[in-house]
Amino acid sequence: MTETPPHLMTPAPPQEALPAERKRFAFSADPRLLGLAGVLVVLCLVGQFTRPELFFTESNISTILRLAAAIGVVSVGMTFVIISGGIDLSVGSMVGLAGVWLTTLATQSYGPWVMVVCGLAVGLGCGLINGVLVAYGKVVPFIATLAMYVSARGLAERISGRRTQVVADQDFLAFFRGGFLGIPTLIWLFALVFAVGWVVLNRTTFGRRTYAVGGNAEASRLAGINVKRHLALVYGVAGLCCGIAALMVVARTTAGASTNGMFYELDAIAAVVIGGTLLTGGRGSLIGTLVGVLIFTVLSNIFTLNNLDTDIQNIAKGVIIVLAVLLQFRARKSKT
Repeated sequence: MTETPPHLMTPAPPQEALPAERKRFAFSADPRLLGLAGVLVVLCLVGQFTRPELFFTESNISTILRLAAAIGVVSVGMTFVIISGGIDLSVGSMVGLAGVWLTTLATQSYGPWVMVVCGLAVGLGCGLINGVLVAYGKVVPFIATLAMYVSARGLAERISGRRTQVVADQDFLAFFRGGFLGIPTLIWLFALVFAVGWVVLNRTTFGRRTYAVGGNAEASRLAGINVKRHLALVYGVAGLCCGIAALMVVARTTAGASTNGMFYELDAIAAVVIGGTLLTGGRGSLIGTLVGVLIFTVLSNIFTLNNLDTDIQNIAKGVIIVLAVLLQFRARKSKT
């Protein structure tokens, strides 16, 4: 058997030239995601060990997913914001404001679809205001969203008079509290938002620009990206997700209140950070965010099933967040 002469041999393609199809599934070998999945599995085993008669039941699993749905949708929008190099402290207040606005007597009198449009419009509008302040007003994201955090919550209290507004429209409740193929509508809605978010972030120009802006805004501007407009749209996406979450919270509680969405900003940021998204921007994934949301939801469910105090639960969450941030810094340091 004759060997091919060296000058006729085809050189192997460099690592950068590998087909995109092989890179698309790089997350499957990502040790961070594998580690997160391992943590989730361990938590599920702990839940089954401590309450074997309750944890892996159909009703409990449905409860976990329904509780994860609203904060999961908010976390999808937060992932976009943090990848772009920003932060949004107002997501919980936007959920509360949108929920109050769509449950006023005036809004409910027009029917369920007007309620839905109103909730989405309020969330989107608040998000765009944040984006305009950050992108065009040059306001630091922390300050701009902190101002929205305070003002949106105050406006929600003003509109509702600090009273709970009960949903009287039965068509609204029948749709959002119903189900399809035995799965609650809220879970389907969460899955839809996650799927659309994943496609936008990983398969569209908008997603690539989000990573680029978060990695280096000035280089992105020199490359022809309208950084200001893109940042405004990213915050608009986060606001729209808050509007969707408001619909889900109102449907689950059958009422709108200015306290809806309280501390959602902390839970969403924690889930995104746990999922491996860098707080400095430029890197992250929605799959990691999904696992982060499930970790916190399962942890809360275990504490509830075992009648443990919430203060211990908050301590456990804080420890997990600190460990996740330390692992991020360690990973970045090892690459430099």
